[in-house]
Formats: sequence, C-alpha cells, structure tokens
Amino acid sequence: MEEVPHDCPGADSAQAGRGTSCQGCPNQRLCASGAGATPDPAIEEIKEKMKTVKHKILVLSGKGGVGKSTFSAHLAHGLAEDENTQIALLDIDICGPSIPKIMGLEGEQVIAGYRTQEIVLLRLGGCERHWRGGGMIKQFLRDVDWGEVDYLIVDTPPGTSDEHLSVVQYLAAAHIDGAVIITTPQEVSLQDVRKEINFCRKVKLPIIGVVENMSGFICPKCKKESQIFPPTTGGAELMCQNLEVPLLGRVPLDPLIGKNCDKGQSFFIDAPDSPATLAYRSIIQRIQEFCDLRQSEEENLINS
Repeated sequence: MEEVPHDCPGADSAQAGRGTSCQGCPNQRLCASGAGATPDPAIEEIKEKMKTVKHKILVLSGKGGVGKSTFSAHLAHGLAEDENTQIALLDIDICGPSIPKIMGLEGEQVIAGYRTQEIVLLRLGGCERHWRGGGMIKQFLRDVDWGEVDYLIVDTPPGTSDEHLSVVQYLAAAHIDGAVIITTPQEVSLQDVRKEINFCRKVKLPIIGVVENMSGFICPKCKKESQIFPPTTGGAELMCQNLEVPLLGRVPLDPLIGKNCDKGQSFFIDAPDSPATLAYRSIIQRIQEFCDLRQSEEENLINS
C-alpha cells in the first residue's frame, strides 16, 4: 500500500476505496476490495504471543533522513541501561534497514535475532527476498519467541505505507502504547509529519509525542547555538501547539552521533555529557512515564 491521502476514510470504513478522497489513490482498488477490513486470524495469534511484551512503541517519521532509526537505536540503548529492563528492537524498513548498521550487525543476510547487551534485536532481511512487507511483519510478530520483554521498539520506514498499516493492524489487539514521531525543524519535514499525525488519528494509534531532531548545533567550545535547519514556520513546537500533540523534546546536532552510529555503538557512552545526550535522556524519561501511566490506566480499567 502506498502513501495514504490526507482525507483517507480508513481501510475499515464503509467508504474505503469509494470516497471522493480515494480517487487517484494507488491503494483504491485494495481498499475497495474489502481486504483491509477483513480480520486476519493472525491478529489473535499475535495478541497471544505479545502477552509477554509489556510495552510496544512505534517510531515514525513523515520524511526520510530525519534520524528516526538513530532515535530508535538510542531509545533502545537508553532504556537498556537499566539491567533489569529487557528491550526488543524490530526494524521493519524492508528495503532500507538502518538498524543493523547502527547496532553493529551489518553484513548479516539472514532473518535472525541477536542480543546486544540487554537489547534483543530483530531485523528483516531486505528486498532480495521479494516478500510483501505485511507478510514478513506478520511472521515476525507471530512466530518469534519474544520471551519476557519490557519494551518492543518498532523502527518503521518513512511515510504511511503498507508496513505501517500492517504493524498497526497486527498489534492493535495487543495494545500499542503509542507512536513517537521524529521530525527536523524545517517546513519540508513538518508538512509530512502533519500527514503522519493524521494517519495516527485515522487508525486510532495513540501519539506519545514528537521529537524535533537536528534542532540546532551547540558549539562544544563557545557553547553558542546555531540553527543549521532554521524553523522558518515555527518548528515542531508551533506545529505541536496547533495540532495539540506533546513535544517530547529537541535533540541538537552532534557529529559524534553519526560517528558512533557508523561504528555500531551507543553515542551515550562516548559523549555522556553532550547536550544531545541530555536531551535524549529527558525524552526517554517522558516516554517511560507515558507508558507507565498507560499501563496503570489499563490495569485500573481491568480491575474496575
């Protein structure tokens, strides 16, 4: 499934594939066929398998190249610093997976599971397999023996494509905590993030919040901040105010982030006092608080 129109009625709507906004959409025939509204028996199987996974977080971005995979990896690194916390990181960018490189696992060509410190990393094998993304995602969610996991972080491709619809569909019954949406300050990124927020609302996916990545550069010598990507339309802060979604924080540029990603290691270890590290830790804490609150609300609902 290709990019979802701004006014998409949703795959489970009676107007799916038939509404005015569906005209010209590359997904029109698929939605009109009713395939998107037909429950997949795998949903219940995945729900059962996911009972051992406490929290599920999707990391989204409207635009490619905004640092979404870098954020996913460092969210996993940050959460895994608690030795009692088990993390699973799943890369569902079928044709352009970045997580293997960032986690130091580049070169592995099979679908496999790895353990890096306290992180269980699962990655998809790539386009050479000629599999539909949805089928591969279903196989991983249903057939992997996840064990006891505190956080499952799903790194997704840019946009709102078949992979996003599949993972939301398959995890819906297992209760996704929510989505973290990554952007950069400039309008060319924000305009796609607005579509991403609309997509989340269409599929009833809770939004944990937005992270503004590459948000200025703080000189390590003079400590002066420069705007490399100027927020010409108010940046993520104004967008979040207008759309009533939380701004989790801003992560400034730091050359060491890219260097450590290329080495396949955590940036936090190399630069523990960097403004970017401090920003990451604040954001990660807010995500944990969101997940804890959501879990508490669900438990109260069950017990009431």
